[in-house]
Formats: sequence, C-alpha cells, structure tokens
Amino acid sequence: MKKQPIIHIGAVLHFLGILVIIESIFMLFAVFVAFMVDNTSVKPLALSFVITLITGFILRNATIKYHYDSLQKRESIIVVIGTWVSISLLGVLPYLLSGSITNFTDAFFETVSGFTTTGSSILTNIEAVPKGILFWRSLTHWIGGMGIIVLLVALLPFLKVSSIYLFNNEASVVIADKVNPRMFKDARSVWLIYVGMTVLEIIFLRFGGMSLFESACQAFATVATGGFSTRNASIAAFSPYIQYVITVFMFLAGANFFLYLLIIKGRLGRALHNEELRLYAKIILIAGAALTIILYVKQNMALEAAFRDAYFQVVSIITATGFATDDYLKWPVYGWLIILGLMFVGASAGSTGGGIKVIRHLIFYKYLRIGFRKILHPNLIASVHYNNHTLDDETLTKVANYIVLYILVFVIASLILSLMNIDPETSFGSVITCMGGIGPGFGKTGPSSNFAMLPVAAKYVLMLMMIMGRLELYTFLIIFTPLFWKR
Repeated sequence: MKKQPIIHIGAVLHFLGILVIIESIFMLFAVFVAFMVDNTSVKPLALSFVITLITGFILRNATIKYHYDSLQKRESIIVVIGTWVSISLLGVLPYLLSGSITNFTDAFFETVSGFTTTGSSILTNIEAVPKGILFWRSLTHWIGGMGIIVLLVALLPFLKVSSIYLFNNEASVVIADKVNPRMFKDARSVWLIYVGMTVLEIIFLRFGGMSLFESACQAFATVATGGFSTRNASIAAFSPYIQYVITVFMFLAGANFFLYLLIIKGRLGRALHNEELRLYAKIILIAGAALTIILYVKQNMALEAAFRDAYFQVVSIITATGFATDDYLKWPVYGWLIILGLMFVGASAGSTGGGIKVIRHLIFYKYLRIGFRKILHPNLIASVHYNNHTLDDETLTKVANYIVLYILVFVIASLILSLMNIDPETSFGSVITCMGGIGPGFGKTGPSSNFAMLPVAAKYVLMLMMIMGRLELYTFLIIFTPLFWKR
C-alpha cells in the first residue's frame, strides 16, 4: 500500500492558484480605475494583471488532478500562510513596474502592510504616486480586510470540510464565535455586509465634498481598518465632517460582523447584549472622554476639536485602522500612554480589526477574578461565563496562553530590532503596531513619520510580525513545531 504524504503539496498549490487568480481579478479592476483617473499607471497595472493571471492559471492547471478533499488541516494551514506570502509577492508588481517604489524590499513591505491591513508605510510623498497605484494600494486593504480566503469560502461552497479548516485558520474568530459548518451559509452574507458598508461610506464621504476616487480609497481603508490614505497628512487633510464620518465607520468596522448578520435576521437584542460589543464601546467612550479632557486642558484646544481628535484617534488605534488627524506623540505623556494601552487591546473578534481582541481581555479578566476569589474562598465552585455560555478550562487556557504568547513575541521581536541599533522607543512601537495591524508606532515611526528609514533586516522582521499578527500567531507558529511535520 502506497504511503500517503504528510502534506499534499499539489492540493496546496492548486488552492494558491485559485487565490492568485482572484487577486488578478482585483488587479483588473484597478486597471479600469486607472484608465479613468490616471493613464500613466494603466500599463504597469495591466502588465501586473497579466503576470498574476498567468501565474494563477499555471499553478491551478498544473495541479488540476488534486481533489478538494486533499485539503485537510495541515494543508489548510500551509494554504493560509502561503496565500498571504504569494499574493504579497505578486502584489509588488504595480509598485515596481510603475517605478512608484524602486526596490523590492520596500515594495514588499508596502504590499504586506496593505494586505494585512497594517497601514505602516515606507512612502515619503504619497501624493506624488500615480492615482492608479494609490487605488491598488487602498484595494489591497479591502482585499485583506475581510480576507481573500473568506471570499473564496463564500464563493465556492463545494469546498465542504476543507473550508472549515481554511476559515478557522484565516478568520478572526475567538472562543464563543467558533465557526461551524452552518456558518458558511452566512459567509456570503457577511461579505455582502462588508461591500454594503463600503458603498455606504463612499456615499457619506461624497456628501462631504470628497471626490469619488478619494472616497473609494478612504472607504476601502476604513472598512478594512487599514489606514492607507491618499494624502500625506492622512485624514487631517480633510474637513471635520469627513473625520466624523470616518470615525463612525471605523467603529462599525471594529465590531463583530456576525453581529450585523444577527441584526439583519431580526435579533437586535441579542446583538446589542453581546458582552464584547458592550466592553468595546465602553473602552472607546472612557478613553475618548479622558483624552478629550487632556487635550482641552493641557493642549488648550477648543472643546469640539479636542473631542474630535480624541475620539478619532481612540477609535483609529483600538480598531487598528491607523488613520491620523494629529500626532499623538506631541500630546502630554498621559495622552500617548492611553494610545499605547489601546494598541494592546485590539478590536472585536470577527471584525476587520487586529490586536489581541477585546474578547480575550474580557475572558482573561473574568478568569483572573475567579482565581483571586478562590484564593480567599478555597472551596468556591465558580465558572467563567461569556454571553450566557459557560467556558470550559481548555478555552480559558487557550485565552491565557494566547495573551502570554502575544506579549512574549512582542518582547522578543522588540529586542531583535534593538540589536539592529534602533532605539527602544522605535523598536517596541514598530513591533506592537505591526503585530496589531495598526500602522503608526512610536519614536521614529510615529504618526508624522514612516518606516522608510529602518534597516532592510528590520523591515523583514516587521513584515513577519504583520503576517503573524494577521493570522493570530498560532496558525503561523505551528508550522515551526516538530509535531506539525509528524504523521
């Protein structure tokens, strides 16, 4: 009897081929937009489309004999990791062929940052980049926000059991939000909500006098919680009305998209009583109020401006969008410490936002509270509940382990950057912002700067942090364990 391989490479390459073809379709969309707004970038985008499409067809057709059932747990993990690497490698083509970015490392950094919705940039003059390339740059956010693999699952229901593995390894799902086969019937609906929210934001931005091109680019970056803007000054370049609109949509994008599905199904009460959503809103309200007072009292800002800047920056950071209307490094120390704290919080599970996620902090807090109570009352029998569900010990251990692992990776990566003669503030700020998919950091990579001046090696470390953070650590790190490669 022929021994089956541990990893069906053919099945992995077949799926990567399909996903690359999907990427080429998005590139074709960028070609059409470039034709309307900027003829100079039509040729590089068209050539990028052709190269990407041919690559996808070669991968798919060369492995056509592999059946979809070959994609099991191990293969799904490889596909998910391989997808982010392969679409980023091909996503550099528009930058390089147009001359917008002249070296591969910087183009790769910008592309990985786009697809992972990090929003950290190496571009020093964004407004000098051709509009067609800027559109592709924003579109990478939108593709990565809800996830190209989630789109594949939504479009191809015949994936059957393999789609469960793909979704669990790709999507931002935590604890009580675990995916089951019935949820895949909702995947298409969630993507439609994503599209609808994007269109709605474009309409509101147009009411504020923003051009259709810039409205689309800003909406892509907002709903995907990405942070790439078309202006050097980010959202500070636009009116207060625009800033309020983007604040609202960042908040909506940072919430669990499956809650919107519940609302559409008429379960408004259940959605509004979601514990994570309520804590997410409370954190924003409290942090925003505190920052408003700080800016009003210490910075002598007008009350409305202080309120607007405070809540914009709070929502931008907690949702990991990374837009800016002010340089928070120029705020009093209390102000930027609040921003730093929010970087470790993250958005909601099931959202397009990054970070540790509010749900993990909530459950970990409940877990610790019961632990302290048991110290005082050794015979106490108590359980951790979330949304009226009792969580088992395995789930609680996973949450605690994830938070510890997240901090451990953050510390190690920060130390690695420090060894490259990068100052500590820039090192930890760059790592936490890339892990959380936020965008601006601290030190030399703050809101008024970018990542262009970092050493090449540091950029690759940070790209690794972007992908690891986007895949929530476990999916990426497991491939480096001996257990993964054992039968």
